[in-house]
Amino acid sequence: MKKPSLFVVMGVSGCGKSTIGKLLASTYGLPFFDGDDYHPHENVDKMSKGIPLEDSDRKDWLQRLNILAKEYREKGAVIACSALKKAYRDQIADALTPQMEFIYLKGTKDEILRRLEERKGHFMPAGLLDSQFQTLEVPLDAITVSIEKSPDEIVLEIIKKLPLKKP
Repeated sequence: MKKPSLFVVMGVSGCGKSTIGKLLASTYGLPFFDGDDYHPHENVDKMSKGIPLEDSDRKDWLQRLNILAKEYREKGAVIACSALKKAYRDQIADALTPQMEFIYLKGTKDEILRRLEERKGHFMPAGLLDSQFQTLEVPLDAITVSIEKSPDEIVLEIIKKLPLKKP
């Protein structure tokens, strides 16, 4: 079985996907891509107005992330993406299993709400957190780590759980 070379750091908005993804990518010498950068303008506009995305809004975005992952299947990459539903994860990983590993950053609603309220300059308002948790289908086949530790400690925990040679 081929070891994963593509990693998707996932979870609800505000859980630390970008921070952890960048650290993990740096640790392994892989490129990092923030899934938010691949949303069409219409999605960003909708979320900025406090309107939750629907499955149909996410379809093209998830296809873009799958294409990106396919481009990096040999070199490897870390992608930060909410990947809230199993169907979304399946779409991102299409034709890439077993090369892709999902890493779920798990936190409580209160903890993540506090983070969102402190965050500046992001299009995703704290008011959409409830819809994120309602949409979330907790992955059963992902590496799951709590967000209660420091970013460095979280990355160390991920590394211990990854089926890869340690950096």
